[in-house]
Amino acid sequence: MLVLAHISDLHLDGSVRATERALRVRDRLWELPEQVDALLVTGDIADHGAEAEYEEAARILGLRDGDAPFPVLTCPGNHDSRAPYRKALLGHPADEGPVNSVRLLDGGAVLMCDSSIPGEDDGALDEETYGWIEATLDELDPDMPALLALHHPPVALHHPLPDSYRLAEPDRLARLLARRPAIAGLITGHAHTPAATVFAGRPLVVGPGVTWTLRLPWEGEGVADRDAPAGFAFHVLDDGGRLTSHFRVVT
Repeated sequence: MLVLAHISDLHLDGSVRATERALRVRDRLWELPEQVDALLVTGDIADHGAEAEYEEAARILGLRDGDAPFPVLTCPGNHDSRAPYRKALLGHPADEGPVNSVRLLDGGAVLMCDSSIPGEDDGALDEETYGWIEATLDELDPDMPALLALHHPPVALHHPLPDSYRLAEPDRLARLLARRPAIAGLITGHAHTPAATVFAGRPLVVGPGVTWTLRLPWEGEGVADRDAPAGFAFHVLDDGGRLTSHFRVVT
């Protein structure tokens, strides 16, 4: 069984508010027992894509001093910028290519996919990323379940803001899933609301936002509920490849 914690949309910008919300969630996560196998961070880590924002994120997430109690797996969102992300968050040489990575864990593989389009809010998986997904899955044990994690959901969530900037060419991703039964589900961010649905016959789970929560059209005026508590999720991938998600808030 694989147990993953999941946060998204920190939008760190140097402000006291953004930092305090991220630290509250981090402190709760760092108290988790050893049964948690990894933390997923599905994009919009920085608000402006500045190096200083990623340096702060690296400190908060323990990516520099190694004090995180479990591996921390990240992928970019539409507010992120690839070169400073690589340099200041990951400590890698700056590069503008897609930031894709895989982590093999006891109980499954997690593919962190870059759905960002430099300079745009829309999302897409480019040719390099699709090729990387296929090649990575080819190298895995065919009996090992895998999860795809990315920023942009490929489906409508019934709010005009995230639905205006979702993943392009969802049919192409659906065709990939049809060829790849080992993919047990998809985990995304971007929408700032905890949500669960189905895409191409697989579970698709959207993580809550750390910085603010999306107000749905029937919840009142204003898009951003900045008073709502920050949230995170737990995803459990059991030995049969079934994905179960739980949501929590941090007051």
